[in-house]
Amino acid sequence: MSDVPVLLDCDVLVGHDVTTGRWSRPDDVRDVLKATGISGGVVSSLRATYFDVPSGNDEAAQVAEGNGWTACPVLDLRDPLGAERELDRWMSGPQRPRAIRLAPAAQGVEPTFPAFEHVVRLLVDAGLTILTEGDVRKVGPALRGLGATVVFLDTHFYYLGDFVVLARGEAGFHTSTRMLTGPDSLEIVAAEVGADRLVLGCRTPFHETQAVVRRLLTSRLTAAEIAQAGSHNLTRLLEPAC
Repeated sequence: MSDVPVLLDCDVLVGHDVTTGRWSRPDDVRDVLKATGISGGVVSSLRATYFDVPSGNDEAAQVAEGNGWTACPVLDLRDPLGAERELDRWMSGPQRPRAIRLAPAAQGVEPTFPAFEHVVRLLVDAGLTILTEGDVRKVGPALRGLGATVVFLDTHFYYLGDFVVLARGEAGFHTSTRMLTGPDSLEIVAAEVGADRLVLGCRTPFHETQAVVRRLLTSRLTAAEIAQAGSHNLTRLLEPAC
């Protein structure tokens, strides 16, 4: 029996990244996941983030269904009324999501804007997990005191202390491991707030997926903690969808 735990990536993207000009096609994602030992993950559409929310989210759903992954719709924070409609569409449809992705920085929306607060409250009221991009120092405070379940996708090891301070007071705050590459970053999170707050995230195929996986597997976490971060925590956050 293999000692390598099941791995799931909470941060998979498909489509065209307008900031770099790079494309992520399903074949690319499959190749990276296979090469790095990742069994699957949560996929969102860059089209939904930047251009056309409904068609982008439908694209992500099709890709997810065809590969055994989990689709994560994106909402447009620039259009809170449109976000209401899109959320209603998904919550009343056959593929009801367990998580929604937000991209405040990519969409030019500050966490202090009324639209951000409104959309977040909709998601909390719906009992959905929030996967959010952005600086944890800016986004985190806007999510406190709401009972939100959140995975911060862009927590940098430079700002690890900020995440820990936030997470101490918020049981629902989790962090992706993608940029926690500094010395003892994963170990600090586990020691301070528990390994149940760590979620493997690689931003496949745009980030160094292999490096993120290797950092987790070679960390000084226990085997049980590595398994938690590798897939168990994400599965728990997405139940019963994942």
